[in-house]
Amino acid sequence: IRCWSNIPFITVPLSRAHGKSFAHRSELKHAKRIVVKLGSAVVTRGDECGLALGRLASIVEQVSMLQNQGREMMIVTSGAVAFGKQRLRHEILLSQSVRQALHSGQSQLKDMAIPVLEARACAAAGQSGLMALYEAMFTQYSICAAQILVTNLDFHDEQKRRNLNGTLHELLRMNIVPIINTNDAVVPPPEPNSDLQGVNVISVKDNDSLAARLAVEMKTDLLIVLSDVEGLFDSPPGSDDAKLIDIFYPGDQQSVTFGTKSRVGMGGMEAKVKAALWALQGGTSVVIANGTHPKISGHVITDIVEGKKVGTFFSEVKPAGPTVEQQAEMARAGGRTLAALQPEQRAEIIYRLADLLTDQREEILLANKKDLEEAENKGRLALPLLKRLSLSTSKLNSLAIGLRQIAASSQDSVGRVIRRTRIAKDLDLEQVTVPIGVLLVIFESRPDCLPQVSALAIASGNGLLLKGGKEAAHSNQILHRLTQEALSLHGVRDAVQLVNTREEVEDLCRLDKLIDLIIPRGSSQLVRNIQKAAKGIPVMGHSEGICHVYVDTDASVEKVTRIIRDSKCEYPAACNALETLLIHRDLLRTPLFDQIIDMLRVEQVKIHAGPKFASYLTFSPSEVKSLRTEYGDLECCIEVVDSVQEAVEHIHKYGSSHTDVIITENEKTAEFFLQHVDSACVFWNASTRFSDGYRFGLGAEVGISTSRIHARGPVGIEGLLTTKWLLRGNNHVVSDFSEHGSMKYLHESLPLPQRNAN
Repeated sequence: IRCWSNIPFITVPLSRAHGKSFAHRSELKHAKRIVVKLGSAVVTRGDECGLALGRLASIVEQVSMLQNQGREMMIVTSGAVAFGKQRLRHEILLSQSVRQALHSGQSQLKDMAIPVLEARACAAAGQSGLMALYEAMFTQYSICAAQILVTNLDFHDEQKRRNLNGTLHELLRMNIVPIINTNDAVVPPPEPNSDLQGVNVISVKDNDSLAARLAVEMKTDLLIVLSDVEGLFDSPPGSDDAKLIDIFYPGDQQSVTFGTKSRVGMGGMEAKVKAALWALQGGTSVVIANGTHPKISGHVITDIVEGKKVGTFFSEVKPAGPTVEQQAEMARAGGRTLAALQPEQRAEIIYRLADLLTDQREEILLANKKDLEEAENKGRLALPLLKRLSLSTSKLNSLAIGLRQIAASSQDSVGRVIRRTRIAKDLDLEQVTVPIGVLLVIFESRPDCLPQVSALAIASGNGLLLKGGKEAAHSNQILHRLTQEALSLHGVRDAVQLVNTREEVEDLCRLDKLIDLIIPRGSSQLVRNIQKAAKGIPVMGHSEGICHVYVDTDASVEKVTRIIRDSKCEYPAACNALETLLIHRDLLRTPLFDQIIDMLRVEQVKIHAGPKFASYLTFSPSEVKSLRTEYGDLECCIEVVDSVQEAVEHIHKYGSSHTDVIITENEKTAEFFLQHVDSACVFWNASTRFSDGYRFGLGAEVGISTSRIHARGPVGIEGLLTTKWLLRGNNHVVSDFSEHGSMKYLHESLPLPQRNAN
């Protein structure tokens, strides 16, 4: 016997073995049989008279899409009363004086007295029209629909229950969508205290309980309850502190305050929760979501089935750790405490982390070995990604050196005064550096990214959420544990959080009230997906690293092959590796050109010919498919240009504004290139691989940004800071500075305080 509050009932549905609901949202994509319950607020218009046709059409389209994927869809719908009310109002208006109706103004027509319409009569008048509408809409997708009307009494009769069950199974077998509704034209009032009489079912008092009852009877995998609110909140929606509950567990209802019911319909949120919990106990997963929001109603059902974080998901499995929302709040609180520490204390944390990387290297490398073995056994990673995944003693030593650089350079980062202005007498304004807030860094295959980014976040006083790839799970876990151990030195352990739940990246990108900046570290596809998914959160990064090296006619023979080899072959998977080699036309068929080709062949670099380069050759390498290609491997494109101006134009047309290089001994040509190429990093006679925070002396980087706002190029501590204004006055008011006021603006620049010499 189960209980809702103090109301016991027995969960032994007829001929149904106890099923097991899905434990996680990500499993919902496996749902085969689905019930979609459409609340009155979803189906009806705002005036409660007539149907929301556009919304209904969108829902039918989504249901049809899922049905055509091979799923078995059922709809429990409201709307008959509202549709009937519209028809009866129309009939009443027509039955009044025809002459008055024809000759009266529209305003008078609206003011005609309409009697209160009885709900059962409205339902009787609306059922046929509602079903005809559903049939017409489903026909557009070559799907047949069938109507089933039920009452509570139908569930008390054993034979009727069997008949209903058999009918629904036969309809589903024939690929027909059953549309179920309570027969409101004849429905009697609920049986008094029927839930207390030892009945083995939930009483059908509204469409919420009907949907739950049918879902369990039919052994449904998923019940989607659509209403006019986003889901279940921890307090009434609209109140200041109301927060949407992502996952609701049995037993949590005591901590929830229920508000009023929706503007139309029989059941409020409390009824929905009770019905959802009953269905969950019967083995059916449940999601309560908003079916009226214009921005999401067009894909709310398919999003739920795809496992996206929409509405409130009911689960019997409670995770051991905090939710990602709780982690973000912990990171914000920890970040504020971190920012309040003295600069020396933040530096001590980073120094401690650097020491731990070398002291615990054996444990780190052992965890990394597990990741590498699993990746190789599953064969899911390409060779460049395997290289990124791999850690070594030398990598850990380099990481430790970089972290110590960050610690040494972070003494004067947070709270630095960058501008002082005397607005008026005794009214001084300061602009000071402050942390951005909470950073979300999403990275693939590179566990070394975790301590680098953590150190930069610590130095800049930011809270940090880390989402690493599952291929580096073992490495990330130990590196995060060491990071938290270092943070514990000054009681700010929670400032850096590693997301270990099954959160989809797209769901994380929707946490605009909890995350202030997203920094993706990974493939161009990952970055593009995040830029597309981010809703209201800035994204710092670059989607591609299409880096060019231009070899000018005045290039040094000694420098050319060294710089090209280093740019392409030192680490071809890096985003700052050479991808397109531009060669001046006059260098073709010269010894220098032959040396370049021979070197690339020795290094086993596959060459793709650009269109102009191919036209000069009798037998050319494979012609490039696109000049905008980031190979990320021992491959590159060679193209010919006629001048430095054409090289610049090519870079602007096909490049990604990341890093571009000129090799020449002509200073005038080099300066033209440096000034005219509009990329984050532009070099003269140096490898593209210098585009790196560590090599720039930043200690490390959170990434390389090609955007033009806030930070560009390798982003170190400075790129993770913003500013705030501090105004110190003495009883100042704006009216004193009016035309007839007693004070005048001075706007004098004041000297800045001396920076820390260390």
